[in-house]
Amino acid sequence: MASSLGRLSGSRWGSLALGRGCRRPRACPPESAAGRFCGAGPEQTRGLGYGMGTRGVGGGGRARRAPWLVAGLAAGLAGMAAASLQHLARADMVPRTEGASGASERADELALRCSSFMAQPVTTLSELRARPGDMKTQMELLIMETQAQVCKALAQLDRGAGFSVDRWERKEGGGGISCVLQDGQVFEKAGVSISVVHGSLSEEAIKQMRSRGKVFKTKNGQLPFCAMGVSSVIHPKNPHAPTFHFNYRYFEIEEADGNKQWWFGGGCDLTPTYLNQEDAVHFHKTLKDACDQHDPSFYPKFKKWCDDYFVIKHRGERRGIGGIFFDDLDSPSKEDVFRFVQSCARAVVPSYIPLVKKHCNDPFTPQEKQWQQLRRGRYVEFNLLYDRGTKFGLFTPGSRIESILMSLPLTARWEYMHAPLKNSKEAEILEILHHPKDWVH
Repeated sequence: MASSLGRLSGSRWGSLALGRGCRRPRACPPESAAGRFCGAGPEQTRGLGYGMGTRGVGGGGRARRAPWLVAGLAAGLAGMAAASLQHLARADMVPRTEGASGASERADELALRCSSFMAQPVTTLSELRARPGDMKTQMELLIMETQAQVCKALAQLDRGAGFSVDRWERKEGGGGISCVLQDGQVFEKAGVSISVVHGSLSEEAIKQMRSRGKVFKTKNGQLPFCAMGVSSVIHPKNPHAPTFHFNYRYFEIEEADGNKQWWFGGGCDLTPTYLNQEDAVHFHKTLKDACDQHDPSFYPKFKKWCDDYFVIKHRGERRGIGGIFFDDLDSPSKEDVFRFVQSCARAVVPSYIPLVKKHCNDPFTPQEKQWQQLRRGRYVEFNLLYDRGTKFGLFTPGSRIESILMSLPLTARWEYMHAPLKNSKEAEILEILHHPKDWVH
């Protein structure tokens, strides 16, 4: 599903050299103590001075610590040394209260966790610290973490690949971070985007939700909402390495009477150009293992939902070989559903990266590359005509077209009345796309 939440132009661009070719980071210049990132231009210094705005990760790169964090660690070590030399004076020192110490530790944990992200969270650290147990905080940290883990894995696989890190703001409320790799050695295009937005839904967006059976009490046609999610589509260059998509998201709606409704949605699916039975089994088994940790009924139910959702209706075929898909999931509790979504997000890298490693150097013919281009054309058709996330994004005020259409490949092809030869490899994958298969039993 394409990045589904509202977007706005006016972005800030940075460039990350990710992968094994990264240099070890240089020390930050003195002026960085005033709030500038190491290597970042003045346009990338919004908010608290930590994080990963332009440092290299993956392969041999190490995360740069923000200046205030490095200074804090140095001061802490110096204090420990002084304390060891002056232990006789400890009785005269006034200790911190347990509450203050616990709060300080939690703050340091949050800053350290955020330092591994591709950029600062959309929500300020002070606000995240003020509501540590709120589901919006937990979900934002999860999608930021997922974005960083996937980008790092892709960069390590595509040596020396560069991710553009595009931080954007939405004037109606919130913003997001789009990380895009284009024209690498392994990946033609790989995008991993997060969105954290809030405001009021448009009439078109409300109408779309009502078509799914949701009924809301609006006030003067307004419906306040908060929505966040991580979305990714990855197009490898080699036609034997499959295209991959995942999306996990969380919504909150506040009705006119103050009642709040919430739900989670998401899933992931695989779109190979050519069928490989072992790859299909590995992918589906990894997803089933993630589902089974929470409810054995999840995988078969969400696998069927995926098969039924990713259908190119005017072609009478599925977009790929499926995976899992769910929406409007709001029971048994927020915490239970969140833990399920967390397991699914953590299954992204192990379900997909081994397949690309296996096939990224496979030999291929011009005819096989042409078939890949034709299948990408089908991918474009589904995303633009049927994908719920794409339509929701376009109907959300402040939409950012670049992020919504991030899912589309750099290249695709359409031929008039093309049909593969009978009993060919191309015909084999079409058979599966017309008749979904059980891959794990």
